[in-house]
Amino acid sequence: EVQVVESGGGLVQAGGSLKLSCAVSGFTVDNYAIAWFRQAPGMEREGIASISRPDGSTYTADAEEGRFTISIDNARNIVFLEMNDLKPEDTAVYYCAADPDFIATAQAILKRDYSGIHYWGKGALVTVSS
Repeated sequence: EVQVVESGGGLVQAGGSLKLSCAVSGFTVDNYAIAWFRQAPGMEREGIASISRPDGSTYTADAEEGRFTISIDNARNIVFLEMNDLKPEDTAVYYCAADPDFIATAQAILKRDYSGIHYWGKGALVTVSS
């Protein structure tokens, strides 16, 4: 059974940084993708970035490029989302998701259609105070 577990959420002041982690286990294949999404209160879920394991190819939504960086530790099967210059509007529940198909995760972010993503974590709350 594939499990996806986020950690690292919390309270941070505007302008600060935070690094989220996502531990993925249970895949029976070596190649898969992990992506980050977020959902602010009263808003639709939006995609942030995706990364392919093990080659490290990435796709980042235009809106997040420059402030948010996705990376992977293949040895530990952990994906990170480093967030810099955080703003109050970044307050949201951040979800990690995994899928066998990297292209599918990138398209999900681009098209804002997440229905095809197979495995989701429970989310980590990030609150940015002004």
